[in-house]
Amino acid sequence: MAHFDLVVIGTGPAGEKGAAQAAYFGKRVAVVERRAVLGGARIHACALPSKNLRETALSLSGFRQRQAPGVRVAVEPGVSLSDLLCKQEPILSAEIARVRRNLEAHEVTILSGQARFADARTLLIDHDGHTRSVTADVFLVATGSMPFRPPDIPFAHPAVHDSDGILRVDRIPASLAVLGGGVVGCELASMFAPLGVRITLVDQGPRLLPFADEELSGILAAAFRHAGIDVRPSTRAVEVVPGADSVVTTLADGSRLTTERVLFCGGRVGDTTGLHLDLAGVHVDERGRIPVDATYRTSVPHIYAAGDVVGFPALASTSMEQARIAMCHAFDLQYKTRLSPILPLGIYTIPELSMVGETELSARQKGLDFEIGRAFYRDNPRGQIAGDADGMLKLVFARADRRLLGAHIVGERATELIHIASTCLGLGGSIDTFIDAVYNYPTLSELYKYAAYDGLGRLRNS
Repeated sequence: MAHFDLVVIGTGPAGEKGAAQAAYFGKRVAVVERRAVLGGARIHACALPSKNLRETALSLSGFRQRQAPGVRVAVEPGVSLSDLLCKQEPILSAEIARVRRNLEAHEVTILSGQARFADARTLLIDHDGHTRSVTADVFLVATGSMPFRPPDIPFAHPAVHDSDGILRVDRIPASLAVLGGGVVGCELASMFAPLGVRITLVDQGPRLLPFADEELSGILAAAFRHAGIDVRPSTRAVEVVPGADSVVTTLADGSRLTTERVLFCGGRVGDTTGLHLDLAGVHVDERGRIPVDATYRTSVPHIYAAGDVVGFPALASTSMEQARIAMCHAFDLQYKTRLSPILPLGIYTIPELSMVGETELSARQKGLDFEIGRAFYRDNPRGQIAGDADGMLKLVFARADRRLLGAHIVGERATELIHIASTCLGLGGSIDTFIDAVYNYPTLSELYKYAAYDGLGRLRNS
C-alpha cells in the first residue's frame, strides 16, 4: 500500500493545479484519473469543444454582420458537427499533453482508475479488474461536475440531449429547443444559431442571466433575437415528448414547441457518484456538491475539495486558485492564503458578455453613492470594423472619489477587455486611470476612456 502526502482525485483545472502546488513545495503527490486521458471536463465535456465550435460560429456570424459584397458564407446542407469541429483534436491533444508534462515536471505520480474511499485515510482505485489501495495525509477531491438530469426529461431518446452530449450529435439539426437560459444554455444557443439552426430559448426567469447587469442582459437578449433566436422568458418546459421525427415540448404558458432536437440546460451537479464520500465522513448536498469552508476544507479536516464539485462560481479560473489555496492551507505553506475578491466572469455567448465588481443593482442595494459611464461599440472604429453595432462597455464608479466599483461589457472580446477593469479594481483605481491612459488606435480598449468621459459628464451634469 503506497502512502503519499497528498492524493488528488481528478485532473481538471483544480486537480492539476492543486497537485502541482503541493509538489512544488516538495510534497509527495499522486493524482487519480478515471478517464483514459488527463484533463477533466475541459477536455471531455463542453468546455474546450464548445469554444472550438464558437470560433466557427463566430466567423460565420462575423461575415454576416459585415455583409461584404461578393462574399457569401453559409453552412452546407448535410454538414456534420464533426466537420465544424475539425480543429478540435489537435487542440485537445495539445492540452492533454500539457497537463501530463506539468504533472511529470513536478514528479507527480499518475494513477489510472476509479477512486473510492474505504475510510477517511484510505482510497481504493479500481482499474482493469484490479483494485489497489493508497493512503495519504491529505486528500483533494477535484472531480468536477456533470449536467443535471431530472427524471422527467427523456434523455434516453437520441433527440434529447444535455450540454455534454449535444456536441456529439451526428449532424447539425434544423431546429433546437434549448431549455434553460443560464450560462451554458445561452452560450450553446448563440453558437448554434449562426450555423442555421432555428433556436427557441426557454427560461423560467424574467430575463436572461439574472446575475448580470440588467441593461447588458437586455442587450444580449436583443442581440439573440436579431440573430434569429426565439427567446421565451418567464416560462418553463412541463413535458417533453419525443416522436419519430421531432420532439414536442409543452411549456407552462400552454404553448407547444415542435423541434428536431431538445437541449436541456438545467444546471450541473457535483460529480461525486461512486466516490463513497460517506465512508470518509464527507458531507454532500442534494446536488452532489461538497460544502467547504473558506480554506476549502470539507467536513473532514484533512480532506479538501475545489473546483466545480464545490459549486459556484464553477469557473476554470477560480477552480485553479481554489485548489492552490487549499493546498497552501493543508500543508501550512505561506504562499496563497485567500481567493481574490475580484473575480471576472466571462460568458462566451455571441456576443460575449463579461463583468467584474458591482452592478447598478448591487450598488443600489448596498446604498452606495455611484454614477455610471457608457461607451458604445458603434462609436468605436474597431467596433465598427468588427461589425458589432450592439456592443457596450459600462462603468460603475463612486461619485465622491470616482473610484471604480464595477465594469460590464457586452460585445466583441468582452472576456479579454474585462481584465483591464479587474486590474484597475485590484489597484484601487478610479475612472481617471482610464482617462489618463493612452490606448492604441484603433482598439476596443479605447472604450474605457470614453466610458470614463461619459461618466464624468454625467457627474458634472448631476
